[in-house]
Amino acid sequence: MAVQLKIVAMAVDGCPITCPECGSGSFTLEARGIIDALTSVWGNCANSHSWEDLMLTGEDLRAIQAASTGRQRAEDEDTFRVVIGGAVLEGVLHPELTVDDIRRATRDVYWGRIIKPALRRRKKAVKQAVRKPFKSATAAAKRGAGNTVAAAKAAAISAAWDWNTAGGDPDPDYQAEPVTPCGAGCDRGYFEIKSRIHNITRVRCTACSGTGEA
Repeated sequence: MAVQLKIVAMAVDGCPITCPECGSGSFTLEARGIIDALTSVWGNCANSHSWEDLMLTGEDLRAIQAASTGRQRAEDEDTFRVVIGGAVLEGVLHPELTVDDIRRATRDVYWGRIIKPALRRRKKAVKQAVRKPFKSATAAAKRGAGNTVAAAKAAAISAAWDWNTAGGDPDPDYQAEPVTPCGAGCDRGYFEIKSRIHNITRVRCTACSGTGEA
């Protein structure tokens, strides 16, 4: 009967066994025959190299197969360790599919494609819900501050208007709001000069046209 082992890595007494042509450590060992003890073993690597293993027989392959640990969980490795002719053969077999592999794959797909995106959307919605009241409160505070400033300005203008009208009650300590002075350095829109022509003592500032403001 035929027996086949898919080898991921194998060593004899600590020395790695590889393809004799390309050095690949991953290959297949196969034996076909009626009597295992007399059946030759052939190796085949992924690079299409083939060779006869003169050290092993079909019976040895069955011994390796029987010594393999198998796999119960997705993270397990299928390892083996067996003594043949006084030499220690040990290595790792290609993993066979287990129920846990299927369960893990299903769980990962369910988590990655369904649950995780839903959690991201919910987290984003929570952030927006928290951020919205904060923005509203900030805007309301700005509007309140603006209204306070506007109210103060209106009160000042109203007071100045009352003080300068007949019905107003003048305040002796009142001082007008400061204005932006003319850059030419005039005094309230005029320059004082000394002249003997027509008794002119001041001239109007052409920079501010007599307003005194820039």
